[in-house]
Amino acid sequence: MLAMLRKGRMSPALGGAVLLILFAGLAAGARSGVTAQYSPDDPFVAGVKPDRRPEGAPVVKEYPKDAAWYERALTGVVPPYPYSLRFLEDQGAWYTPFIHPGMLPPYDLRGWHRGGGTRATKK
Repeated sequence: MLAMLRKGRMSPALGGAVLLILFAGLAAGARSGVTAQYSPDDPFVAGVKPDRRPEGAPVVKEYPKDAAWYERALTGVVPPYPYSLRFLEDQGAWYTPFIHPGMLPPYDLRGWHRGGGTRATKK
């Protein structure tokens, strides 16, 4: 921006306005970080003790997988299902990209983005 001002490609008034807005934004951002309050009633800070969960944090005790879950997880896979998909039996509530739509066609090999995520059929 300063180079544009020196070469005459930007008016000094416009350059000053842009700088003013930039510095105002930086000042506001810096101030917002300073105003964070520590509360002795709530001393937990995420990331300080990553090996421990905070007291009272929700815990997933069971993750039921019904027929609809398996139907969605096996979208685009035709029977007989390969042995390599047995990992679905142990799949818990954690994220796995296998059971969510991925890239759009032509890379959508399982047909997730083909009108409603219908299963592929063997030809």
